Amino acid sequence: MSELNHQQLGLSDQQVLEMYRTMLLARKIDERMWKLNRAGKIPFVISCQGQEAIQVGAAFAMDRDKDWLCPYYRDLGMVLAFGQSAKDQMLSAFAKAEDPNSGGRQMPGHYGDKRFRILTGSSPVTTQVLHAVGIAYAGKLEKKDHVVLTSCGEGSSNQGDWHEACNFAGVHNLPVIFMVENNKYAISVPVSKQVAGGEIWKRAEGYGFPGVRVDGNNPLEVYKAMKEAVERARRGEGPTLIEAVAYRLVPHSSDDDDRAYRSREEVEEAKQNDSLIRFKDYLVAQGVLTEEKEQELLAEINREVDEATEYAERAPYPDPQETYKHVYA
Repeated sequence: MSELNHQQLGLSDQQVLEMYRTMLLARKIDERMWKLNRAGKIPFVISCQGQEAIQVGAAFAMDRDKDWLCPYYRDLGMVLAFGQSAKDQMLSAFAKAEDPNSGGRQMPGHYGDKRFRILTGSSPVTTQVLHAVGIAYAGKLEKKDHVVLTSCGEGSSNQGDWHEACNFAGVHNLPVIFMVENNKYAISVPVSKQVAGGEIWKRAEGYGFPGVRVDGNNPLEVYKAMKEAVERARRGEGPTLIEAVAYRLVPHSSDDDDRAYRSREEVEEAKQNDSLIRFKDYLVAQGVLTEEKEQELLAEINREVDEATEYAERAPYPDPQETYKHVYA
């Protein structure tokens, strides 16, 4: 996979196996949601497939007992690593009352969970980046040592909110990490038509903090960059911008037909570089994963996803009488 070795990064065999399990769980939940959508059982899917290595590699480099997460709508792997479950995802997909993100009120992918310091996201892209900077600023004023990770797609990095957030974070030297998950397309618009210069990490220099670009198909490379960024932030040395480059393996959402803007050959070529395949090969080569252990893991995850689906499908919907609860005008 790369010259990086997990032991050199201070990761145990058990930790990298847990990283792989979380990536695999995210993929299996995502695949199940597509089937449920096509069967007419859930209304919408916004997918993480192809970006699991970024999300899990980043989350594992944080202190998940005190750090904050301001994710974007694709970050299924990230929220699973922070503590959410397959059941939580299915309750959200079926819009059931027990959905921890919004009580069945929001679209899937709108994560928010106070149990795990996951800030509630909204549909307009990039708003979470400003909120992340606010949490980081509050932590600095209150002399707490939490670090905030906020993520978005490369298309979002062209929004005014993103630039304001980066500038404010740079001026005030805040403990926030800007993770741009560059999956090559802002819905149907390729990078070449949306980002002047083509590389987002270079923008960091203009805001007065470091920027790095990493292979988003390699969770160890993402982990290493993220770990360094977290340590910098914790020492009071300010923000970091990480651009992690991967590829969105499926359409933008269940309402999108990506055949209109990218060839099947391009998608198939990207699938050969799938982080799940690469990371599995690495773990096998390292003697951490065997074929037998892989089958056990798959059976365990499939059972987890089955149980979560069955539970969520049977769970009650929100009471219509509570429609306006938490709604302010």
